[in-house]
Amino acid sequence: MDLNARPATLIEFVTKTQRNFPQATGAFTTLVEGLALATKIISREVNAAGLGSLLGLTGRRNIQGETVARLDEFANDTMVKTLTRTGVVCAIGSEELAVPIRLPSDHEPAPYAVLFDPLDGSSNIDVAVSVGTIFGVYRRVSPPEGIGGLEDLLQPPRKLVCAGYAVYGSSTILVLALANGVHGFTLDPALGEYILSHPDIKIPPKGKYYSANFGNRGKWTQEVERALADFEQPATEPARSLRYVGSLVADAHRTLLKGGIFAYPGERDKPKGKLRLLYEAGPMAMLFERAGGAATTGEAPILDVEPVGLHDRTPLVIGGADDVARYLKLVHD
Repeated sequence: MDLNARPATLIEFVTKTQRNFPQATGAFTTLVEGLALATKIISREVNAAGLGSLLGLTGRRNIQGETVARLDEFANDTMVKTLTRTGVVCAIGSEELAVPIRLPSDHEPAPYAVLFDPLDGSSNIDVAVSVGTIFGVYRRVSPPEGIGGLEDLLQPPRKLVCAGYAVYGSSTILVLALANGVHGFTLDPALGEYILSHPDIKIPPKGKYYSANFGNRGKWTQEVERALADFEQPATEPARSLRYVGSLVADAHRTLLKGGIFAYPGERDKPKGKLRLLYEAGPMAMLFERAGGAATTGEAPILDVEPVGLHDRTPLVIGGADDVARYLKLVHD
């Protein structure tokens, strides 16, 4: 039996990658282990939600003004508790929390800050549509002694050292943007391990799919409507196929693997759009750019947007490099 033929587990892969960085301390591997564990726990509960008491709403609203599903609350608590226990995280920001969690260092300074959307697409839970967890990791910039600071979280996405998502669907897949590219790992439920299944993901420059909520087209600016209408009914190339789930992590995952473009633009009355810069758009932008694609607000690269507050919103357009370039040309011509 050729042991080298066995696909690597997530931790084997990260540990091997870490050897290329002589200054590495092992803290990043510990962080990835914590993120993987949290997503495994959330995946288990998502897949069994209908058998327990985790379907439905809690009756309260989060800082965004959105009604909180029970699984939102469970996923948030799981992420917070698991990351806190790693000992390598100095600050945590969550879409579900009004203020950040600032953590003291134990014996060694905690070198990372993490922001996340614990359960993206939670309005789809009750109808068994794919949902997911999105996260971004920054290197600490506050003084290493003491607790982490807000400045550790309020960094432009260009400074992310890692970003990723877990999609909970027909299988559970964890996708990570690391220093050596974007890689996908599928959860083997028999082993309880993530196994490398999508090495070195590269998004095609041009795809045959487009994805947007055309139910909102009456709210878009004329420029955005013109651009997306051209993807809907191209004048000079074969027609494309519309694919829209309504769960960012599911739509982004399909776009990353199959190509095309996903757009959640701003609206005339809400020019900053709906999606959160730090919890959703920034991590997705890093993933797509690291995979050879592009990510824009429609005016500037997502990665270069400077956050002002933890819950800043932004328009988001992600996809293959040629498709995003075409979108920008159509919007600005």
